[in-house]
Amino acid sequence: MNAMLIACAMLGSSAAWAVDPSVKELRIGYQKSSINFAVAKEQKLYEKEFPNAKITWNEFPAGPQILEALAVGSVDIGVTGDTPPVYAQAANKPLYYIAYEAAKPLASAILVPKNSSLKKLSDLKGKRIALQKGSSAHYLVVQAVVKAGLKWTDIQPIWLSPADARAAFQKGAVDAWAIWDPYYASTQLEDQAKALASGKGLSPNYTFYLAAPEFVKQHPQAIKGVIQQINLADAWVQKNQHATANLIAKNTGLKPNVSLTFVQRRPRPSLAALLTKKVISEQQQLADRFSELKIIPNHINIQQAVWAGK
Repeated sequence: MNAMLIACAMLGSSAAWAVDPSVKELRIGYQKSSINFAVAKEQKLYEKEFPNAKITWNEFPAGPQILEALAVGSVDIGVTGDTPPVYAQAANKPLYYIAYEAAKPLASAILVPKNSSLKKLSDLKGKRIALQKGSSAHYLVVQAVVKAGLKWTDIQPIWLSPADARAAFQKGAVDAWAIWDPYYASTQLEDQAKALASGKGLSPNYTFYLAAPEFVKQHPQAIKGVIQQINLADAWVQKNQHATANLIAKNTGLKPNVSLTFVQRRPRPSLAALLTKKVISEQQQLADRFSELKIIPNHINIQQAVWAGK
């Protein structure tokens, strides 16, 4: 089945895609490491899908910043990990989950320096752990603490952006760092950092595509076109992994071997699809864990923020 048919089938249609002429502007929030979006940007897939629209790409360092931009109306579509939309929904910020990519638990990890004496998760007691607050790494650490039989108050979270956390990790200012690819791959290969634990058994580490509710309301057919182009980009990635790694290296300044590790660690394929009951349930588990720990102030219902695909 070719990429076009796969994309159509995943949205319940086998018909050809219709261009939505009502879309005059599409503002996309992305991170340089968002592989499918990076390819879609490079190949101008959205310019082809929406020829009457002005397409703008807005780069952000991490998911929380993308969700903030979505909430204030600066972007129409964004891509993040699993935790940022939970934070946003808990703060009553408007959003719709429109699609997800396959779980990739091996693409995130809690790293320790190569000469660290830390060997197991319980060794994190009393230690300084760098992480981006409200990111997928936040949930990874929460789950790791629970698995280790510790309390959140047993560790010292150091809230840092990925770039600042990398610098702190290299200087020895923190004992561990919870992070995702490609920072994970870069630190693993260049600094010989060790993974104390990956997301396996801790966090599925989903990627989510989010949209502003007003944009969805005005252009429901366009959302299907957005997802289609993500899947066309992924089909190209699967056939051109080395070329994709070179593209990511060019865009991020990463070394090609780092980019290739990052690309190859992703599930094959990594298509975008409407959220399933299983994905919604696992995202609800994340939200419930955060509300139990008072990390977010109240219980939220993930289903209420999921686009029905109509």
